[in-house]
Amino acid sequence: FLLLFLLCAFLLFLILRAVAIEFRGKEEMAWWRKTWDVAYSVSSAAMAVALGVVLGNVLQGIALGEGFRFQGYWLDFLNPFALLTGATTLALFMVHGAIYLSMKTEGRLYAKLAVLLRRAIWAFFLLFAATTAYALIGIPHLSDDLRAQPYLTVLPAAAFLAMAFLPRYARKQRYRTAFALSSVTLCLLLGLVAAELFPVLLRSTIHDSLHMTVQDAASSDKALGIMLGFAAVGTPLVLSYTAFVYWTFRGKVKLDEHSY
Repeated sequence: FLLLFLLCAFLLFLILRAVAIEFRGKEEMAWWRKTWDVAYSVSSAAMAVALGVVLGNVLQGIALGEGFRFQGYWLDFLNPFALLTGATTLALFMVHGAIYLSMKTEGRLYAKLAVLLRRAIWAFFLLFAATTAYALIGIPHLSDDLRAQPYLTVLPAAAFLAMAFLPRYARKQRYRTAFALSSVTLCLLLGLVAAELFPVLLRSTIHDSLHMTVQDAASSDKALGIMLGFAAVGTPLVLSYTAFVYWTFRGKVKLDEHSY
């Protein structure tokens, strides 16, 4: 039931985002556009927070019992660490998005984004520091692999280095470099999560023997082979399409009285 609810919520947010983009320009009334602006903003923020909450629970572990059945209550998912991770995720996405928009805009909107970017960076640093402190003090298993395999400390060290240089390049308006650094930060933090959990996919807070591992969750060899084939064909196509769209719409967006 909980998984179905989460899937429905994500689907609703995705639909709201697409509908808001499509419907916003259909009417000229200020209230109409404001309504769809709010719908788009709320759905986007809710998706980011929800992803962070899920990640926080994956890192912390859930009450997973025999047969990988959830033995807790749904409110258990809204624990302090998960909510803190959700807020940190939202702040990181805000930084990432604000940097990209700073590359694409000019004039008044660009000035507003510059202020938003500075605030988002500070919010992310504070929330990330709080999340890291909580994890190190309250969730010891997250640092066990780092202690056992010191070479894995390259991941958090590189992530901290990227985060440290990001504000400097943003302040100098070197947004391409700042965007690259925020992208690297995202990749390194996700890599750190994988390194801390592997081979466990979902931890059980009831007993270590009840963890769901990668092998437990894997499909059959035949299914994995079919998915690999689709990925081998689809991934280059998606990357090519993304590169083509980015190149087509490269440069600053020019705003005038006919702009959306």
